[in-house]
Amino acid sequence: MSPAAEERGRREFVEALARGLDVLKAFGPTAIELTVSEVASRTGLARPTARRLLMTLEQLGYVRSVGGAYSLTTKVLEIGTAAIAAQGLWDVARPHLVALVARTHESSSMSQLDGSDIVYTARVPVAKIIALSVSIGTRFPAVATSMGKVLLSEHTADELDAALEQTSESGIIPRVVPSRAQLDEDLAEVRERGWALSDELLTVGIRSIAAPVRDDGCRIAAAMNVTVYAAETSIEHLTGEYLPALLDTAAAVTREWSNLAMLPVSEAPAPD
Repeated sequence: MSPAAEERGRREFVEALARGLDVLKAFGPTAIELTVSEVASRTGLARPTARRLLMTLEQLGYVRSVGGAYSLTTKVLEIGTAAIAAQGLWDVARPHLVALVARTHESSSMSQLDGSDIVYTARVPVAKIIALSVSIGTRFPAVATSMGKVLLSEHTADELDAALEQTSESGIIPRVVPSRAQLDEDLAEVRERGWALSDELLTVGIRSIAAPVRDDGCRIAAAMNVTVYAAETSIEHLTGEYLPALLDTAAAVTREWSNLAMLPVSEAPAPD
């Protein structure tokens, strides 16, 4: 970015908006309810500033306060789901994910990359108790997940450097963090065979496989996975029985989404 562009960006930066978003991001699975002081501590904001931002967000309907503690409302989902809905990918993928889960009897999800994290954008779970709670918007470090490896595999060396330099916002410390040399080797393998495996890297007992979903330009737009218990499902069964179904499903979503993108878009009639 040129110095002139950087200066223009600084002039147009709205600090109040950035602080408000920081307040929303202060909440999480382990911080469902927070006091003003806790929000100030987690965001680095002065307590009066944190209080004003929380009161503003409460008036807008994004947080509620009970007994001096604030929590997020479901209205915050509109911010994230609007982006997902705008892409149309979830509408296309959902019936395919449902069919995949019916076929494997294992949970299946989709995610996209945000910095060094994957962010879950779609999920069809099965009724099992898992070690990690997963829902739409959940973040995990990409390097320790099969979907993350798929999403990172299309990065150039410079793009991968830039992604890995960003601090994970997931709050999760993976059981195994691969070295850069190991990651490069893993990503090369993913590019060659077209799918990825994560065997208890994120946490003990969980293994998964993932495949890419591509847009109409053949770029990887999302990743789709099947997740199993290591104690219940061997790698041989996962890759021998479930992988073909996953690859078929990801390919079907890719085809349908690409076909949808080629449809003509009708323009609204011009006003009289």
